[in-house]
Amino acid sequence: MAEYKSGSNLEKILAAGAFAFTGELGPPRGADGDVVRKKARHLSGVVDAVNITDNQTAVVRMSSWAASLIAASEGLEPVYQMVCRDRNRLAMQADVCGAAALGITNMLCLSGDHQRFGDHPGAKGVFDIDSMQLVRMVKTMRDEGRFLSGGEMNGRPKMFIGAAANPFAEPLAWRVHRLAKKIAAGVDFIQTQSIYNMERFAEWLRRANDMGLTEKTYILAGVTPMKSVAMAKYLQSRVPGMDVPDEVIKRLRSAGRKNVAEEGIRMACEQIERFKEMKGVAGVHLMAIEWEHRVPEIAQRAGLLPRPRVD
Repeated sequence: MAEYKSGSNLEKILAAGAFAFTGELGPPRGADGDVVRKKARHLSGVVDAVNITDNQTAVVRMSSWAASLIAASEGLEPVYQMVCRDRNRLAMQADVCGAAALGITNMLCLSGDHQRFGDHPGAKGVFDIDSMQLVRMVKTMRDEGRFLSGGEMNGRPKMFIGAAANPFAEPLAWRVHRLAKKIAAGVDFIQTQSIYNMERFAEWLRRANDMGLTEKTYILAGVTPMKSVAMAKYLQSRVPGMDVPDEVIKRLRSAGRKNVAEEGIRMACEQIERFKEMKGVAGVHLMAIEWEHRVPEIAQRAGLLPRPRVD
């Protein structure tokens, strides 16, 4: 994994063996680019790269590639997200070429939340290809200079290719094998679902280590600080594939209403410290949902600053 495949700073950080730190930025529900700029200023110089979500939760937002360019103008390296829900393979390949031509060097390939959960439940889902096929398609474009049709490209997109993994979705025994399939498809890095059940994650990671998968890709553990007891209960009961143990809710409740957000940040920092010691974890992906202004504090308290520079 020493040979660079893109011009990505994130790739260089990971290849150098440094503990990577990525964040997340949700584009606005409209055309106000200053919303992106304001969020980006909290993250600049703090994270190695920042995910720019693509119509997250199936709700219409500013396009990921456009918000990525705004974030880049504020000094951030974007991780351009693309979901399979909204585009067919022609549009996907066109957008990958356009993003690469505009200097975007990281991409996260996702299936996307089903449209029935969003603000246009009657919209037609495309799902022309799935996230596994999207990874393979982008890898073919980058490494072979060919479109999915087999046609030759005029300029390859030099993308550092990422995908998501959920260690907690049923059936649990299959999750590590799904990771193996994404690696075989050509993924360079993995960002996981938000982790709260540390024991179950450790078991998934142990299997990945035993299968040699952590030697073939970089795994970034997902962290989302809890803001409230209500948030924890919602994630526990309403979000498929999320595993929030009762102990997490009890700890938040015991902190009291005025201190629950502080306790959520403390728990996130404790997780990050544990991830640093886990074999096979190459970094963390912090999803501080609409809490971008707290990311510098979390990074400082978790010992993630200053960020390393790799030439």
